[in-house]
Amino acid sequence: MSPHLWLALTPHGYGHAAMTAPLVAELRRRHPGLRLTIQTALPQAFLAGRYGSDFDLVEGIPDFGMVMTSAVGVDVPASAAAYAGLVARWPRLVAGEAERLARARPDLMLANVPPLSLAAAAVAGIPAVAFSCLNWYDLYRHYCSDQPEAPEVLAHLGAAYGAARLFLRCAPAMDMTLPNCRDIGPVAARGRRRGCDLRTKLRVVDETNIGLLAFGGIDYHLDLTRWPTVPGWVWVCALAEPPPTRPDMVTPQEAGISFADLIPSVDLVVTKPGYGTYTEAALSGVAVLSVPRPGWPESEALNAWIAAHARWREVPPERLLSPALPAVLDELFARRPPPPVEPVGVAQAADAIDQVLAGAA
Repeated sequence: MSPHLWLALTPHGYGHAAMTAPLVAELRRRHPGLRLTIQTALPQAFLAGRYGSDFDLVEGIPDFGMVMTSAVGVDVPASAAAYAGLVARWPRLVAGEAERLARARPDLMLANVPPLSLAAAAVAGIPAVAFSCLNWYDLYRHYCSDQPEAPEVLAHLGAAYGAARLFLRCAPAMDMTLPNCRDIGPVAARGRRRGCDLRTKLRVVDETNIGLLAFGGIDYHLDLTRWPTVPGWVWVCALAEPPPTRPDMVTPQEAGISFADLIPSVDLVVTKPGYGTYTEAALSGVAVLSVPRPGWPESEALNAWIAAHARWREVPPERLLSPALPAVLDELFARRPPPPVEPVGVAQAADAIDQVLAGAA
């Protein structure tokens, strides 16, 4: 009988859902007929673009990650207050989530990476595996450890992550202090290269370069009215605000191909340090410009990894919006591209999950 997988996804941006999709695809390949339930607050249309339409959606999840002021800014006081409120409601929320799981009786929970969901799975007797490049225990500890309630919050988060059978820590990843981590290789989706289709849709010549501006589902306040015109370039702008009306800027909808295929179909991604975008770009040999993400504990590991596996450069936003942008692009593309990355972590993660399903871990 095919297993029932309960996928608990944090709604902290789109990256956690995107990076988990190739793992779920591999589990579906190994287990034809696998039943998939996704619990998250992310839009169903986005999930369908990554997971197809064959899943049950449970809307809403008691997880928020960190409260953000932008794609790169953490609101530390608001995050601390949110976690204090979460812990105050913890017993009631865990009981409610455990009851939901007990009714559904999945064979396994895969969590990226909401701790309360893992705590509920333990109460309901559901085997659980955590999977991510980060965790909210270590991020809370990094930003909020000076709060008076921090010991209580950390005790709840640590126990929740510790209740998982294992935590699959996929490269590249932040340092973690959790006791049940197992390191695996990169995990990324291999989208289709549709550059020719994209240029046809945009009505540009084959020699035109295409850049994608994407910041992982959390808006980055970039004033595109100041974006310089660069001869030979057009830009697909995946931002919350529509781009200004100008011939070198379009929305992803106007580009006419799925977002999963956009990264391998462009020449450059302009982004922030983020797991899914970095790994998908490296997998496809696409160059990357990233804005700084100051203070984010994951940034150093992500940037060191992408520097080794793609043409990459960190650029402050004011330089992106200046006449220096063409020179930045020329310097970046003068570099020799490294060999593309292979997503070896997909099979490694699926092997580990199959061991849990078989009762061997």
